[in-house]
Amino acid sequence: MGAAALPVIIFTAIWGAVGIGLPFIVPKGPNRGIIQVVLMLTAATCWLFWLCCYMAQMNPLIGPKLDRATILIMAQEWGGTPLK
Repeated sequence: MGAAALPVIIFTAIWGAVGIGLPFIVPKGPNRGIIQVVLMLTAATCWLFWLCCYMAQMNPLIGPKLDRATILIMAQEWGGTPLK
């Protein structure tokens, strides 16, 4: 199972709307610039965190724990050399 384009496009659109669209509708006030920067940084960091988590699932660092019998069966079925 590989990465699908649809989730990446959807979440990029969602966080893009937060980071690009919402800063334009912040009401005028003394802290408007700070709120706009907070929205942009929040969108960028949340999108990056989501992307890292999503991509980490494509090639996990920790695989399943298999017992010896299962490994031997897999090696035999997949045409590999069995462990001795």
